[in-house]
Amino acid sequence: MNIEYLVKLLEDYKNNIKPLDGVLQELKKLPYEDLEFAKIDHHRALRQGFPEVIFCQGKTIEQVVKIFQNLASCNYNILGTRASREAFEAIHPLYSAAKFHETARIISLITKDVKKTSRKILVVSAGTADIPVAEEAAVTAEVMGHNVERIYDAGVAGIHRLLAHYENLHSAAVIIVVAGMEGALPSVVGGLVDVPVIAVPTSIGYGANFNGLSALLTMLNSCANGIGVVNIDNGFGAATLADAIIRSGLKEKEAGR
Repeated sequence: MNIEYLVKLLEDYKNNIKPLDGVLQELKKLPYEDLEFAKIDHHRALRQGFPEVIFCQGKTIEQVVKIFQNLASCNYNILGTRASREAFEAIHPLYSAAKFHETARIISLITKDVKKTSRKILVVSAGTADIPVAEEAAVTAEVMGHNVERIYDAGVAGIHRLLAHYENLHSAAVIIVVAGMEGALPSVVGGLVDVPVIAVPTSIGYGANFNGLSALLTMLNSCANGIGVVNIDNGFGAATLADAIIRSGLKEKEAGR
């Protein structure tokens, strides 16, 4: 339930379009709605600017559909991460505008255009195998209203592939760098730019990579300044952090600070 939805609800009551009982029934969903197997945080959009996002992995198809329906009942734009095609095929007949981003494993439903920010988020992947996590970050950021550009397969084993995009790196407001193996790419990018770099370790690599732990530790031990690290394979978390960084900057600009 975002601010626009709440305002419309109150205006409908004021204009005798919606009765008081109907308004009260809607407001009962604040701050959350109890489905027994899940408690849906309808207050999330009012607090953070975007509705609660469904983490589909580990949930049954029926649970995902039920949560999706309840979120969609009072929110404009819905996002489900770590989603399967089976979950999408159950949702699509109910919401024809829903889309499945297969590489990112994301289901999105956009029923109201989000005002795009002018500042750019750049998503960089070290290798092709890192692209699914990079796409999770990129699609999430796009759904949240950001201008996103991608540079894929530009790891340190062929550093010239990254340096070919030097101007693009310097045009971004935030850079999300996704890497597996030894996870060195965020340090290189961090040493080249003066904007926040969000490092995302992936579980891609051979045995000594320890399913991403090696890349995570490399990123945490980076000697480059201005790097923040999210959890292994957490492209979604990287995108929401980038969103918070950009929107906090826009708020300060609007306040004239």
